[in-house]
Amino acid sequence: MSAKPTAAPRASHAPEPAAAQTASTLRSRLHASGLRMTPQRLLVLEAVIRLGHATPEDVCAEVARVDPGMSPSTVYRTLEVFERLGVIRHAHLGSGAATYHPGDETAHLHLVCESCGRVTEADVTLADELAGRLSAVHGFIPDVEHMAISGTCGDCAAAAAPPARPARL
Repeated sequence: MSAKPTAAPRASHAPEPAAAQTASTLRSRLHASGLRMTPQRLLVLEAVIRLGHATPEDVCAEVARVDPGMSPSTVYRTLEVFERLGVIRHAHLGSGAATYHPGDETAHLHLVCESCGRVTEADVTLADELAGRLSAVHGFIPDVEHMAISGTCGDCAAAAAPPARPARL
């Protein structure tokens, strides 16, 4: 039986400014659920905020830069707790793993370019007509904040467009 590797000492640091408000919200929600804020939870939260839309693997890699001893299972469990508490949300942006982003962001759709992979956030009200029609026709109420729309971004569409032909006189 091999010895378990010893974790590197944790760096002591204050939350990043962008994470301070979300950390305060998280702390309150954790306490209301009988849980507490731990240094590991704070590291995961900071990683999600720093990365924006990130897969669990991306979050693990980001956390490992600060705490190489934190296990991926701790990160995955923490992401699940955060989502249950409404601090983060997930979206499926394609065929890969779900991505996570802070839950306190303005509601948005995800526009995913199939050519370059760029993810653009768009105002959720752009889907109001679609949501209304789905409800009226099918009785279906979509969660548009969870929606990802695949297509081609403006840059890739412009790059793929054939050059304009000069007009013949």
